This record gives sequence, C-alpha cells and structure tokens, in this order.
Amino acid sequence: DLHSFSTAPAINVIESEKDYRVEVAAPGMTKDDFNIRIDENDNLVVSMEKKEEKNEDKKEGRYLRREFSYSKFQQTMVLPENAEKEKIEAKVENGVLNIIAYINIVSYYKSN
Repeated sequence: DLHSFSTAPAINVIESEKDYRVEVAAPGMTKDDFNIRIDENDNLVVSMEKKEEKNEDKKEGRYLRREFSYSKFQQTMVLPENAEKEKIEAKVENGVLNIIAYINIVSYYKSN
C-alpha cells in the first residue's frame, strides 16, 4: 500500500564572491506559484501553494507513487549579514526556482 506524502522539494544553496543562490526543485511550476519574501528577522521565506489539477483521470493509468507533487510548503532560510536583502531576484527555469541574493561587496571584503 503506497501512500502519498507531502514532502518539501529539494533545495541547493550556493555561495560565491558576488551572491548567494538558492535553487528549489519546482517541476511543473511557475514563478507565480511561489511567494518569496524577507521576514521581520531578515530571513528569506520561500512558500508555495499549487492548486491541484483534477484532470488526472484523462491520463493513461494512475499514480502508484507520486513524489513531485507538492501542493504546499514553506521554507525559511537565514541569510548572511552581508546579503543585500532589498536586491533579491527570482526566476523559474527548467523546473528549478532560482533565487539570487547579492552580496554587499564592501562588507564581504571587510569580513574576509
């Protein structure tokens, strides 16, 4: 008996000299499905709500296991002090939500 569990998507976090990038697995989703904001503690909050499509009966067969169907999730990430929180960009490309937070270069070189 296989049950369907709502799981959070896979997330990668990459740091370079000029930015922090967060990659969220987002198969079949658009940027409009996501809400990206900075909370009162300067954390990056990524939330998603996808309306379930009820046209599955038109497909051949039925799902026995379905792992890339998340209908709702929220993830909070602590941004480093030197991230420019007012300069965050996001785009969905090839099934991946890419969030870029630029680093304040002056503070980066002071801290290193």
